[in-house]
Amino acid sequence: MQDLLTPTPPARHPAAELFQGALLDSRQRWKELVNLAADFYFETDEWGRFAMAGPDAALGWNTNALIGQPSGALLADDGAGAFNPFRAQAVVRHRQAWLRRGDGGAACLSFCVAPLRDGTGRLAGTRGVGIDMTDFDSQAGQVAAALRRAEVLDHILWRTGQEVMAPRMMASALEALADALGAEGAAVLLLPPGEAELKPAHIAGSGLEAALDTIRRQILAGETGPMQTLNADGSPILTVLCPTRSGEQASLSAWRAPGAREWDRDDNLLLGSAANIVRMVLEHVSVQHEMASQARTDSLTGLLNRRAFLEEVERHAVRLDKEHLPGTLLFADLDHFKPVNDRLGHETGDRVLRGTAALLRGTFRPGDLVARLGGDEFAVWLNGADHMTAAERAEYLRDAVPKALTEIVGTEVPRLTMSIGIATRVPGGDEPLDSIMRRADTAMYEVKRGGRGHWRVSLRPRT
Repeated sequence: MQDLLTPTPPARHPAAELFQGALLDSRQRWKELVNLAADFYFETDEWGRFAMAGPDAALGWNTNALIGQPSGALLADDGAGAFNPFRAQAVVRHRQAWLRRGDGGAACLSFCVAPLRDGTGRLAGTRGVGIDMTDFDSQAGQVAAALRRAEVLDHILWRTGQEVMAPRMMASALEALADALGAEGAAVLLLPPGEAELKPAHIAGSGLEAALDTIRRQILAGETGPMQTLNADGSPILTVLCPTRSGEQASLSAWRAPGAREWDRDDNLLLGSAANIVRMVLEHVSVQHEMASQARTDSLTGLLNRRAFLEEVERHAVRLDKEHLPGTLLFADLDHFKPVNDRLGHETGDRVLRGTAALLRGTFRPGDLVARLGGDEFAVWLNGADHMTAAERAEYLRDAVPKALTEIVGTEVPRLTMSIGIATRVPGGDEPLDSIMRRADTAMYEVKRGGRGHWRVSLRPRT
């Protein structure tokens, strides 16, 4: 630190001489006191030079070497409006200022300072003590940031809890998160196993399309913590993985507008905490889907149950009318099923029913409806197909069912076959569905009475 060039002090007045002696005496007593408590103490003269500084090695400086040096050289922040503890004009208490450390770093000190005046009242310097608040401020900042995150998460949970349906829960959570982060948008994205294309599941805000490629690369990187990347257009993107217990590979992403500030540590922590809420909602969605599926699905075979089948047939029939297409109903019943349960047990009977369901699923198109109505009764609805197409499928089943089920039950019971009744609903017709169902059911029982193991078409009588 270079010496400060100053003019030669003028000759002192006798009153100044007396002040100087008193000052030296008080300085020694003051040093002994503050040396026990202060992290830094000082005294400057009327020209702002250090006349005293301590304790030894304060802030990493050789304090003896500071004597006579300009105090302003220690200020880490000497901008307009910054507090200068070395040039106090009045008593100041608990005012913070940043000083340079000897190692080049900075320290935040809380100062109490007072001006020194000579016997004539003229300003003769400044004396003060400082307490190092750097670590305290850092801890206080961390506490404040943690409290802010807690408030944001409470708000997100509150917004989420206002909704009943899972999709709206997620939308509310994302909207609150984007607001808290100052983000242009936020989204939950799914990456199906073995696929490279992201599927947006829930979105809030705008700008996702421009961010998708970067988000996909972040997800494929597979890092466990928050991942931040600057997009090609200059928008900061932050992503964290949030896989669910059901095995879904999901991610939570947020992005700011191009040129906006990048993500800081608090943003990373907030998004990571929000990911736990997203995971909770995703699992809630999964449970809702599972419950809905169980309510509509036969637990043994995985096919539609009776109620779901009838609801779906009604809905499909409306669509077929709009498209002027037919629909055809098949009622199918296993022949000689009772001896399987009686002789081989219900476990083997269940295997037969599951095998029949698998055969039906493999015979008809994914867009057709296949159901187990109860017991050994099954139903199929063919969209856009007439009775000729249905008869072809029924003929296939007449041959395939005995072969497939004999592999399960062997030859200890009568040969298992299938009786099938078929009824077609013509496009735009006025025949109600319950009438079509009666015709298909009647045709199936006619097959049973006629020897079983075959199929029959019920044609609607002309009026």
